[in-house]
Amino acid sequence: MKAKVLTYKTIIEKDGRYYHGYVPSLPGCHTQGKTVEETKKNLKRAIQAWVDTNVEFGWPVPKTDIIESAVSVRIPQNAQVNYA
Repeated sequence: MKAKVLTYKTIIEKDGRYYHGYVPSLPGCHTQGKTVEETKKNLKRAIQAWVDTNVEFGWPVPKTDIIESAVSVRIPQNAQVNYA
């Protein structure tokens, strides 16, 4: 049987000294890391574990139809930027 490939949107946010990563389409699929790169690696493992668990128990694996884009805007040089 040929394997399917699914792509999931992941979000990584600074959380104090660490980075918090999660997958909106997969409830409970969260991880963290000391760096963005470590968090990305941890997310890949977390997603695979999440999917493997659902397959093992016969639960559905959600696919995502999210279309993502980034938008850049210009702000004045003297504007205060809050990196929340």
